[in-house]
Amino acid sequence: MAIKAKSAPSAAGNTSPDATVGAVLTALEAQASQKIRDEMAPRYGIVTERAFGMPMAKMLAMAKGLGPNHDLAAALWDSGWYEARMVACMIEDPACVTPAQMDAWRRDFDNWGICDTVCFKLFDRTPYVFAKVAEWSGLNDELGKRAAFALLASAALHGKGGEADYLGALPLVERAASDDRNFVKKGVSWALRAMGEKGSPTTKAAALALARKLAASSHATERWIGKDALKSFERKRASQARAQVSPGLHDTR
Repeated sequence: MAIKAKSAPSAAGNTSPDATVGAVLTALEAQASQKIRDEMAPRYGIVTERAFGMPMAKMLAMAKGLGPNHDLAAALWDSGWYEARMVACMIEDPACVTPAQMDAWRRDFDNWGICDTVCFKLFDRTPYVFAKVAEWSGLNDELGKRAAFALLASAALHGKGGEADYLGALPLVERAASDDRNFVKKGVSWALRAMGEKGSPTTKAAALALARKLAASSHATERWIGKDALKSFERKRASQARAQVSPGLHDTR
């Protein structure tokens, strides 16, 4: 649903958030599903105090209708609603994002869904990616630390940065691989897998070497991360091999 504000454009050239944020929240609530809301925590592990219950496809459609709008993104984020914050990260202008904003939004992360989406849709499009990866990897809170590796994975998947950035990040991955908290270890695994599947041959080789090292560790969490990455690399190689044999067919998994 596209939301049209009635007020004049703001200084940034976008519609005023005061005229629009209420309409967006009303539209989100109108498309809410009690079933989705009830399933968020037990089925998907998304725990948040304020949620309407809405599928991702509808949030994406709403964001597309709103277009880039820094002021509205800030207002939606401040509303505290899960879906509003998801839409906020989709309409935020990366050029307007500051390191301070990244820290403030990161402190508000209360579930893996908002953490990963903000990193994947917004934060990895800023110039501060690898500085924040290094900074956040040293945090103690579970979702804050996950954000470091979700951001690293997102950057790798989207081809951001250079070889030196990823080689410099691999020691951070190794250091965090002993953290057995669920959202951290899965974020670390995601980052290692992304670096091993994307980027330069040197980056891929270094990620593979680290995965093998972790897989041979006596530490259970390190071993799980290493084996998880190796399985992913093997699936990728098998998929590429099938594509070479049958170039007209595509693996849709």
